[in-house]
Amino acid sequence: METIIPVTGNVKFSITLDPTVWIFDDRRLDLDTFFTDQHVERDEMEEYKEAMGKHWSREIMEGATFPPTLKTEKKYEKQKMLTGTFGMLLEPFIKNAEPGESATTFSFVTGEGEHTFPLKDAVDMILQYSIEGKPVKEGGPVYVLFRDGSNRDNPIKGVTAIRVD
Repeated sequence: METIIPVTGNVKFSITLDPTVWIFDDRRLDLDTFFTDQHVERDEMEEYKEAMGKHWSREIMEGATFPPTLKTEKKYEKQKMLTGTFGMLLEPFIKNAEPGESATTFSFVTGEGEHTFPLKDAVDMILQYSIEGKPVKEGGPVYVLFRDGSNRDNPIKGVTAIRVD
């Protein structure tokens, strides 16, 4: 099974996706909570500003100390990465490839054929790369899920390439 997924076709930049390194990406989605009521859309810039403000205030008030809770938080995060089910939104990768002005669709190329969607639907696609802390192997390297979760039980599997037309 090939783990690299090329994004090709009517794009300014042909790029490759390596799902094996996404576990370290801060943009990852926790799919255990994403399709439930617990999921809340985040504004990453707002979260960053808020976290930096709190950090700045704490350093001014307390000095540059590292409270013991940071070790506990890191341990919890590590445990979550080892047991969680994660995915990434497709949209930023399509944007980075910069589709041509005439591009209207994109296709997931699989061993069994192609699944074609309007280019505007890239915002509603999730590439699931891990299940319970393990990389997607059977039918991998990723499963394609719709953002509304309607195909969670029957995702698109065996993606070998993404082509923009």
